[in-house]
Amino acid sequence: MIDIKECFDRTPDRRGSGSYKWDSASDPEVIPLWVADMDFRTAPVVEDALRHRVEHGVFGYTLVGDDYYEALTGWFERRHNYHIDRDMVIYTSGVVPAISAIIKALTSPGEGVIVQTPVYNCFFSSIRNNGCRIVEAPLKRRDLAEGKFTYDMDFDALERVAADPSNTLMLLCNPHNPAGRAWRRDELERVAEICRRNGVRVVSDEIHCELTMPGIEYTPYGNIDTSAIICVSPSKAFNTAGLQIANIVCPDQEVRVKVDKAININEVCDVNPFGVVGLTAAYSADGEEWLDALREYLHDNYRWFCDFMRKELPECPVTELEATYLPWVDVRCLGLTSEEIEEVLVRDNKVWVNAGEMYGEGGYIRINLACPLSRLREGMHRVAAGLKSLMTREQ
Repeated sequence: MIDIKECFDRTPDRRGSGSYKWDSASDPEVIPLWVADMDFRTAPVVEDALRHRVEHGVFGYTLVGDDYYEALTGWFERRHNYHIDRDMVIYTSGVVPAISAIIKALTSPGEGVIVQTPVYNCFFSSIRNNGCRIVEAPLKRRDLAEGKFTYDMDFDALERVAADPSNTLMLLCNPHNPAGRAWRRDELERVAEICRRNGVRVVSDEIHCELTMPGIEYTPYGNIDTSAIICVSPSKAFNTAGLQIANIVCPDQEVRVKVDKAININEVCDVNPFGVVGLTAAYSADGEEWLDALREYLHDNYRWFCDFMRKELPECPVTELEATYLPWVDVRCLGLTSEEIEEVLVRDNKVWVNAGEMYGEGGYIRINLACPLSRLREGMHRVAAGLKSLMTREQ
């Protein structure tokens, strides 16, 4: 039985540990609610596996064995009814390197790559770094009751850009960061139909697939479109980004050869022993039990966050969060850019959030809920104080 308080209310002090999240701010008083990195220790089963591997004392070049593939394919079959043949898998050091290599493999410079904005910022850099054009098919905002909103896909916009023969690839974010959507099967079927008819191949980033809210189902895009390329990693769900491990699932052998070549050209074909044993341990029954406890804790944090926003900042609607731990907040009422708001909150209120401009839509901020509730409370009180001060200043 997982002790939720022990796992998630008590966290190690990360400051001074070389943490990108905690040590990037020059002011040690800043509470970081920004980059998508949880403050929780990883699952005990992962810690135990890594500790055992360290005791061996030799960390040479790594052979990825049968137990790795069995853990990966068994997890997705058991938990998500997603069948992955071992031969479909290319391992690499992360989802972003995977996406970059796939773009290199399947496009030529100058071709268009479709994204649904606002969207994960590294999509933009991966497209630009490969000499391709960013082609936007923006999501449509839909307002809900109780100070919330959500996003829908704009299929007319997707149809228009997919019809351009110079746009050859689409990056899908499933679940979507920062919109917080876990796309429904019918929505994904519509994407597949539009892209198939127009000759656009889909690459789906599914790194947040484990982090759905209660009652929300993640639908693997690979179950909808067998020509698609799917990128997965345990890093977000198990807080193991530093272990540098991810997998590309590519059923088409001819395409897989091209992607594998690009992975080697980009020199991201080797992985380290800790990533291998970490994934194998995470994708186990013990890892599953810990993950379900984590999801419960994140949901409780989100409920507290929504109540707080309704009471303290009713002028700032928040997303209906179906997946991820990263609610998207509308701060357009302040009349400032979200980059300006981020800067003020860090400088004056000692709390760091992400500005919406980096995701392709200003006027919004993204907040990270994956921390102990006590820290979230303190951070959000600072956010509220800062935003209220800015509102008063604007009046």
